[in-house]
Amino acid sequence: MAERNVSHSHFKVVSRNSLLSFFSLITMLFMMSWLFILRSTRPEDNPNAIDRNALPDSNQFSTINTESPFGNRAILGNEQDLEPTSHETKKTLPDETNDSGKCSTKPRTSGKKSVLKIFMYDLPSEFHFGLLDWKEEGHGVWPDLRKKLPHYPGGLNLQHSIEYWLTLDLLASEQLPESSDSRSAIRVHNSSEADVIFVPFFSSLSYNRFSRTDPHEKRSNNKVLQEKVVKFVTAQLEWKRSGGRDHVILAHHPNSMLDARTKLWPATFILSDFGRYPPNIANVEKDVIAPYKHVVECYENDSSTFDSRPTLLYFQGAIYRKDGGHVRQELFYLLKEEKDVHFSFGSAQKGGVKDASAGMRSSKFCLNIAGDTPSSNRLFDAIASHCVPVIISDEIELPYEDAIDYTDFCIFVRTRDALKKRFLIDFVRSVKKDEWTRMWNRLKQVQKYYEFQFPSKEADAVQMIWQAVARKAPLMRLKTNKSRRFFRSVYGTNMGNVRVKSSLPTPKNFW
Repeated sequence: MAERNVSHSHFKVVSRNSLLSFFSLITMLFMMSWLFILRSTRPEDNPNAIDRNALPDSNQFSTINTESPFGNRAILGNEQDLEPTSHETKKTLPDETNDSGKCSTKPRTSGKKSVLKIFMYDLPSEFHFGLLDWKEEGHGVWPDLRKKLPHYPGGLNLQHSIEYWLTLDLLASEQLPESSDSRSAIRVHNSSEADVIFVPFFSSLSYNRFSRTDPHEKRSNNKVLQEKVVKFVTAQLEWKRSGGRDHVILAHHPNSMLDARTKLWPATFILSDFGRYPPNIANVEKDVIAPYKHVVECYENDSSTFDSRPTLLYFQGAIYRKDGGHVRQELFYLLKEEKDVHFSFGSAQKGGVKDASAGMRSSKFCLNIAGDTPSSNRLFDAIASHCVPVIISDEIELPYEDAIDYTDFCIFVRTRDALKKRFLIDFVRSVKKDEWTRMWNRLKQVQKYYEFQFPSKEADAVQMIWQAVARKAPLMRLKTNKSRRFFRSVYGTNMGNVRVKSSLPTPKNFW
């Protein structure tokens, strides 16, 4: 019996040692295989390896899983150290709350509403209202809003006019403080007190009006202005202190800032979408998506019903587009024979806007299809017309989507499904009267979030954009503070005498 116990104990020891040896062997093989993989990914060993020099700076700003279907949903990486300067403490803004998917302008904390403090550069008027043919009065670079507002051009220029409305709102916060009692942002004149730094360059207007080159010119005025604004901004102490991480720059038109964006990329851009941006320049984590200004008039006193809107599905616009816009052409051939579908070419010329407004108001659903870029003004025209949007744009990013649930009033269809025969039309027909009415009512509630006006009102587009910027402010501070971690160990204790770098490395384009 004793021998059996000894033998049994010996067997247990041997088994345990064997298992340990087996797992040690597996671990060693695993580590060796990874060592082989890592060595094989070096550029000198593998010509197909990723060229890290193609990225802005892997220590400064990186993207993870760049092959993922999320496109510009990049994840921010570590920040490169800038040379030190004095640290400035900034106040934290509470997030706006959101009740049952409905956007609210009330902060989570009780008491007085927090306001975003913005330092705005006094850029010469050639960068902003001078582009509207406004002339400076005396030594001031800003118009006196108590007298007359500079006129903004109409037509399609309006859809990218957010730069005009945001700048007016900041000026009004000091010139006309009584014009609004529900401001989300105010202008401050001490940059050390500011949450963000605002660059008032009307880049979309510059592109729309001055991107063409005259026969006697080597460069367009739009390019010249971009070069000037880069030179001005990167020379400022505020930019040098943070490397631009706390700056807010407007580039709403997809073609605006084509040259400057590769030099000012650490800043937060306010964009319409990411269609023409590589993810190392702009992405959903860093930047803000803002709505277009709709060009159709709001549908006031809308008493329409499901039955009073005879057209089931409406689209009027450019059908033949480049890039991802081929979907419009394919859908045209799939839907053109449907009797209650309006799918035709249209433009803003010769009464096109008026016709589109009437068509949307008489339709239950309005198609919003990807064109040259993932977004278009058509979505916001549909919202203003209370026509339930049907969005077919897989890469679209939407304004304030961290605060608003778009599925309450929009229908999303994947492109590959929409292009299946009869899928889209059968799917839209399956939406019954009660569900459509619920979405229609929600459209009337959210419409105000997409309205640009002066003076700005509570929860309108201007205030919603500022609130979206405020939600980015903690990330701006985080990136700036992390970049300063090793200042003392690298530059010593006398940090005040260290010269600040004037600019960051310029990333290469992916185009």
